[in-house]
Order: sequence, then C-alpha cells, then structure tokens
Amino acid sequence: MVKFSKEKVLESAEELVKFVNGSPSPYHAVDQCIQRLDASGFQRLDERHSWELAKGGKYYLTRNDSTIFAFAVGKKFVTGNGVSMVGAHTDSPCFKLKPKSKQESEGCLLVGTQCYGGGIWHTWFDRDLGAAGQVIVETEEGKYESKLFRIDDPILRVPNICIHLNRTMNDNHSVNKETQTPAVLATKCIDEEMNEFVNSDENTAAGKHHGAFIERICSVLSCKPEQIIDFDICLADTQPAAIGGVHKEFIFSPRLDNLFNAYTSLQALINSCVDQKSLDDETNIRMIALYDNEEVGSQSAQGAGSAVTEWVLRRICQCFGGAFEQTIANSYLLSVDQAHAVHPNYAAKHENNHKPQLHKGIVIKTNANQRYATTAITGSIIRLIAKKCGVPLQDVVVRNDSTCGSTIGPIMSAKLGVRTLDMGGPMLSMHSIREQCCTTSVQQGVTLFHAFFEEFPGIDRDLSAN
Repeated sequence: MVKFSKEKVLESAEELVKFVNGSPSPYHAVDQCIQRLDASGFQRLDERHSWELAKGGKYYLTRNDSTIFAFAVGKKFVTGNGVSMVGAHTDSPCFKLKPKSKQESEGCLLVGTQCYGGGIWHTWFDRDLGAAGQVIVETEEGKYESKLFRIDDPILRVPNICIHLNRTMNDNHSVNKETQTPAVLATKCIDEEMNEFVNSDENTAAGKHHGAFIERICSVLSCKPEQIIDFDICLADTQPAAIGGVHKEFIFSPRLDNLFNAYTSLQALINSCVDQKSLDDETNIRMIALYDNEEVGSQSAQGAGSAVTEWVLRRICQCFGGAFEQTIANSYLLSVDQAHAVHPNYAAKHENNHKPQLHKGIVIKTNANQRYATTAITGSIIRLIAKKCGVPLQDVVVRNDSTCGSTIGPIMSAKLGVRTLDMGGPMLSMHSIREQCCTTSVQQGVTLFHAFFEEFPGIDRDLSAN
C-alpha cells in the first residue's frame, strides 16, 4: 500500500473542496469540469454537428449542460479496441423550485419546492439557503442562451416548528414533503414596502415567481424579467465545504454524493493525459461520463438510463472504422458512487464482515441481486490495478435484512452489455444536506482511477475470462 504524504492528501482534499464549492447545481458542476478540461487542452464537440476525431486527441461534449463526457483517444487505438470508462453523476438530493413557486401564507412570502431525490429532508430545515441553476434567457438580438445563475446569500430558509408546539419532534423526524418544505423568502409587509419589481402576469415565466426572487435573478444575469424564458433552480446550503476534524482528516460538505467521484475521475483523466508518452502508448480510449438525474433513477435524456452513452460511443467508433460491438466487448466501466462507511453509532446496521472504514481505501460494492454490477471478473481487474498502484480496497455487502440502493452501474451494464464494477469512497451522512468523508480517499480515488486508465488495457490482454 502506498502511503501518501500529508501534504499531498491535503492538497487533493482542498481541490475537491474548491470543486464542490463551485458546483451548487449540476450545471455548475459541468461548468467546473469544462474549465478544467479547457485548461488541459481538451476540445469541445457538439452532438448536433459532425465529428472529426484524431488519435491522440482529447475531447468533451455536454448534454443539457448538466451531463458531460470527456475522452482521450490513444495514439495506438485501432478499430475494435476498448474504452476504459469511469462513470459518475453530477446531481445530488435537493429542493428544487416548482414551475410556479409563488406562495403566500400568514403574512409570509414562500417559495414552493419539489423534493428532488431521496434526501434526509429534516437536515434541510433551519439552514441558510441560496439558489443556483440554469436560466434560459432571450438576448437583445432575439437569440436564446443558457446562463448559469447562483445566489450565495442566505435568501431562503425552511424553518422548523418550535418544540413547544410539537413535543414529539425528537421522537420522529418525518417531514410532510408538500406542506412543510416551502421556503420563506420574505414577509409580505416588508416586501410591499421594499420591492418595486412588478411581475403579476402568470402567463410569463417571471410572473410565476415572487418579484423579489425574479429581481435577484435579473440582477445577477443583467437581464429583464421579460427576457426570462424558463429556469431549473436548486436550493443550496450557503455554508461552504471545509476540511475539518481535530487532525484535519475529514471533509464536511454538501453534495459529496457524488461530486466526490465526479471530481476524482475528472482529475484522474486529466492527469493521465499530462504525459504525452502515456497517450502515445495507449491502445484504448480513456473516458469519463458524468450524468445528471442519477438520484431520481437516471430515466432522462441526459441520464445514464438513456441511449446517449451508446450514441456517443457509436459515433466515436465510426470515426475510427466502426466495430462498435467489438469495442464494447473490449471495454470496461467503473461505476463510481460514494459508499456507506460504518457508522460508529449505528454499527449494527452493517454486515459484520463488511464494515468499510474512513481512510482504509476505496470500497468495492457487491450485491448478489445485481443492485450493483460487480462480478468476479470485474472485481479481479480492479484488484490487480489497485495492487499495482498501491491503493487499498475495501468490500461492502448490505445485510440480507436491509434494502440495497443502486447506481448507474446495473443500468449501464444492462444497456450496453459492458463489463462493469461498482465502487466508491467511504462516507457518512449520505444524502444529508451536510455529508462527511475522509481526506485520504480523495487522493486514493484520483490515484486508482489514473492507474485504471493506464493499466487496464494491459491487464485485459492477460485476462483469459471475459
């Protein structure tokens, strides 16, 4: 096992913190990826146009501005060779604005929300919330643009009821997701006194929301209410991610599931292309695919359950002579999504022989009922790679008397017929508004995925099973 220096561990952890703090929505996460890919010499592709790809080239494309594919073509890639692929997702559980969010109750202006994904919703109460997402705007020239929007100020809050009016609240954390989750934006009396922004026409996009909120959007984007066509906006915790713990060994952060693996896979791909000789000797295509909508089942045009991955791979194959089916047979997918570390206060929730711990390595997920896609073959491949690069691995199996979550792994392995393994970094408080992981797993993830890109083709050639 490689022991990384404390300096290197903290450096990687701090870079993840920056990435998370820059990604309050899936749209921002993709933009963060684009900035790093552009700086590393990757070229942007457009699905609507023809592609001309070259061996040794580095490329990326987006779907819905919330899903991104990035790949590098080995100089020795030939027709039918494989794709070394890492898949993760950009979305996290959150409150999203309803299409008509304007609500009012007892002298308060409220913002109606939808509960996106399987969040621990009571953790969202009494938090200082901003907003972020995508806004479609009509320009002065009559064109239409997708713009990123974020407010980091704490303009919204979902307040708890006081314990004096609900004496059993500590016995039951249940939340009525319809009636108890609207966020307070303002009081009506102060809003009428302060706000001169009028947008009462509910036939317009702006008219479906409180004027004070639309005013903030227009201020950020330098546009007028009538220029707003539509938007997709998430609420987000304004408290930034941070390195914590008495020994600075933890990361306390929103959205670790799954921006942790979006970042580590992205950084691994970029790192694997820094040395040009690495690509000169490469026989495969190295790819990351970061999808939106995993938290709600992946059934969208930009989700892993769509045909987008097959279409992207087919188009790449066409640029190099076809043989898509042969390429799939030679490919391998790492489905990377965060894993549950054993909780010190709830250890009985874990299977006795499968208790992943913080700092002890990346976790391989296995489920006999195929909620995870790991097999003996795919497990062997990643164990050999981990041994080569010195990254420790752990195993997790959910108890037989517990339900098991799932990932993009089974979805993509079934749709593509590609060999797949599920794994992820260990963490606590998954799906809370504030999650927790360890600093060491960031560098472990980057190192393992980097080694995967470089080592998989050689190991696969030596593997007799398929």
